[in-house]
Amino acid sequence: MNIQLEKMKQNQECERRKRIAEEKHKEWIQKKREEERRERKRKLSKEMAEKATRELEKMQLQEKADIKYKEWLKKKRAEEAEKKKKEKEKQREREAELQEKRTRSEKIFKEWLQNARNKPQPALNGYGFPYGKPTGLY
Repeated sequence: MNIQLEKMKQNQECERRKRIAEEKHKEWIQKKREEERRERKRKLSKEMAEKATRELEKMQLQEKADIKYKEWLKKKRAEEAEKKKKEKEKQREREAELQEKRTRSEKIFKEWLQNARNKPQPALNGYGFPYGKPTGLY
């Protein structure tokens, strides 16, 4: 009877230990799952934060690039305008020089024309030859 009672106690103790072990195992599994879930949440939030940071940096770089492009374009347009202005100025100078040259040429031509009217006409019989041609005698 004592042996049976002892066996029963041992069985109960064994079952109680099994239940406790199972409960502890379930608690451990639950804690592990909870920890894994928190870890995934943490990783996900970290990835989202990194992604947001990268996007922000990308946007900032794009804005900087846009600003630099606009500055470059503005500078280029200013240079083009300056170049066109210089080209127009050179063209005006060339036209002014040509006009001055024409005016001078016309003035000189008029003077020459005036002087040509006043010059004496060359003699028709040059070198003592009649009618400007040599005769048969030398």
